[in-house]
Amino acid sequence: MTTRTRMPTRLFDVGEYYAMADAGILAEGEHLELIDGRIYSRYEGKPRLFNVDEYYAMAEAGILAPDERVELIDGEIIPMSPNGDRHAYSVDELVELFLTTLRGRARVRCQNPVRLDRRTEVQPDIAILKPRNDSYLSGHPSPDDVLLIIEVYDTTLDSDRDLKLPMYAATDIPEIWLANIPERLVEVYTDPDDGEYRSLRIFRHGESVSPFAFPDISLPVRRIVPA
Repeated sequence: MTTRTRMPTRLFDVGEYYAMADAGILAEGEHLELIDGRIYSRYEGKPRLFNVDEYYAMAEAGILAPDERVELIDGEIIPMSPNGDRHAYSVDELVELFLTTLRGRARVRCQNPVRLDRRTEVQPDIAILKPRNDSYLSGHPSPDDVLLIIEVYDTTLDSDRDLKLPMYAATDIPEIWLANIPERLVEVYTDPDDGEYRSLRIFRHGESVSPFAFPDISLPVRRIVPA
């Protein structure tokens, strides 16, 4: 099984630390301390991890700002990279392509949460989901709802690939596309097994790529990653 890469976490100041205690996110008997912006167990020396409920409680308490770009990954709050022009272009093109080709067949979700487990909630650039009667009004999608996840990368490919691919594979997301803008290609990962994807195919400019769940759809790579 692949070991997941650690990413820089969101740091907290003293005011936020005490606000967590006031909001009941941190309990009195936890024996915690704040060191260089991170919360640790005083006796175990390990970072204090958060679950999804605590993550949302931070937002309700104003500790996490409404416009703050973060994800919850393995119990840690990870800042997301800003979206550059080329990144935004690729995401917009993918949204347009999938809304046009999958209307009525799947739910297209753009940069919204997917809850992988009780300590991980990510916001992939694109998630193609199974249709659901309530259109996910009653709750965020889980791994069983996901047909395809696409992440677009223009500056953080290696570190995010090492972090997110094992995470998606461990929850049996059936297919992942990495839109690799610097190399102008799309990496397609399938066959998750024991925290890894066993199959990798590369598609370049001049080629088209099809989702495994919808083999009748063909998307030109040149539309996904700009020249």
